[in-house]
Amino acid sequence: MKGFFKLISSSEFTGLFEQFLPIATEKVTLADGHQRVLGTDILAGDNLPPFSRSTMDGYAVRAKDTFGCSESEPALLNVIGEIAMGSSGRQYTLRPGQALRIWTGGELPQKGDGVVMVEYTHQLDEQTVEIFRPVAPGQNTIRAGEDYQEGAAVLQQGRKLRPADLGVLAGLGITSIPVYRQPRVAIISTGDELVQPNRQPGPGQIRDINSTTLAALVTEAGGIPLPLGIIGDDLNTMKEACIKALEEADVLLLSGGSSVGRRDFTLQVLEQIPQTRVLAHGVSIRPGKPTILASLGNQALFGLPGHVASAMVVFYLFVRPLLHKFQGRPCTMGLQAIRAITGQQIPSTIGREEYVRVQLTPQPEDAPPLATPIYGKSGLLKPLVQADGLLTIGRDVEGLDKGVEATILLFP
Repeated sequence: MKGFFKLISSSEFTGLFEQFLPIATEKVTLADGHQRVLGTDILAGDNLPPFSRSTMDGYAVRAKDTFGCSESEPALLNVIGEIAMGSSGRQYTLRPGQALRIWTGGELPQKGDGVVMVEYTHQLDEQTVEIFRPVAPGQNTIRAGEDYQEGAAVLQQGRKLRPADLGVLAGLGITSIPVYRQPRVAIISTGDELVQPNRQPGPGQIRDINSTTLAALVTEAGGIPLPLGIIGDDLNTMKEACIKALEEADVLLLSGGSSVGRRDFTLQVLEQIPQTRVLAHGVSIRPGKPTILASLGNQALFGLPGHVASAMVVFYLFVRPLLHKFQGRPCTMGLQAIRAITGQQIPSTIGREEYVRVQLTPQPEDAPPLATPIYGKSGLLKPLVQADGLLTIGRDVEGLDKGVEATILLFP
């Protein structure tokens, strides 16, 4: 019968994601690469650094010429010149008893295998320097290819690029990088009672919250939100809007009301879009039980609860992992999990997973934080602002006692 939920577990729900594949890659510049996900392995085309260089201001030497020296018995070396910044040190070859002035980053001369810091020297005249402290071969230097040798693996496919990664790529002369295309996510809110946030609601109307919230969650997960506004409770209008959205979107988020009739209505829309397959209708979690998942080829269609608190939980549990998979990343929530102590008894019902919004209070002496549930009537928004994360209760657990350890998924 219509509207009947065939509840599956959250693990069974995410198991359905196996049929979806990462989306295509594209080339972007380094400037646009931050937080993007690599579409292929990166190998070093050159040595990094490309030449052996000094890490200190001082004198390039043959290390063995300094062995045994001290403040009381300094080594006397003949200064044969200076390696200017940006010039080649390879034009010089050090012979026994010789040294060259060098600056941080300067290229070492041939046969030079160490640098004495200027603090441990005293220049007697233009041609002679005293060395008060010996150096070992390689000391105060970086050899050519010490970071990465030519052909070495630098970054792996699926890595989310950080500023340091981009710096390494710049050092290797790689200015165009293959990354997974960001999934485009169409967002539609449904309901005759909804109006845009910039409008004054009339009698019986409320401002649309889900579109703004979901768009921010999509951006946070690495996707590109496509907010398509509000569609009233008309089956054909909603279906046509969804069909049009899927012409450019990889994922469709259709959030509706919480009544049984509205859930059925969303299900009808997803069932009637040509060539779609409804994969799941109902999952044994709270909140989020009426969640729907459908597919159209490699496109994913979600029917989300209308209450923003429930929609957010479903997004973190299911939409976010799939967006990660589309970007070539591990298919996980990617939320930091910590341990906390329950501040009060938290009831739950066996047979469903529960995700309770909690506020965390730091405790003294490095003890785990205290997790206090934030309850509120369905539809209230203040608990969302106050919550730091979600406390998870397994489907086979009948609540948690006060003062026990629990897992908290921190909001980003």
